[in-house]
Amino acid sequence: MQSSLIGKIEKAKRYAQETDRITFTGFSVKFRGRNDCHTTGYRDSQWRCTCDFFSNWGLCSHTMALEKILGNMLPEEALTTKFE
Repeated sequence: MQSSLIGKIEKAKRYAQETDRITFTGFSVKFRGRNDCHTTGYRDSQWRCTCDFFSNWGLCSHTMALEKILGNMLPEEALTTKFE
């Protein structure tokens, strides 16, 4: 393997451990629930989800789960829930 590629692999490993370097600005995921699949995402500084609860409340278990999973990789305005 070329030494330049080895260096990139090592750098990638380091970056993967330093999640504070990453900030998501937009993404979309398929969330498989017990009853249905929902498209959940973050774009233009707003959460989105196709579940019924989200349409009434502007947040749901899907968006809250993604907040917990992504943690410090989300911009401050995306953090709607305080987890302990």
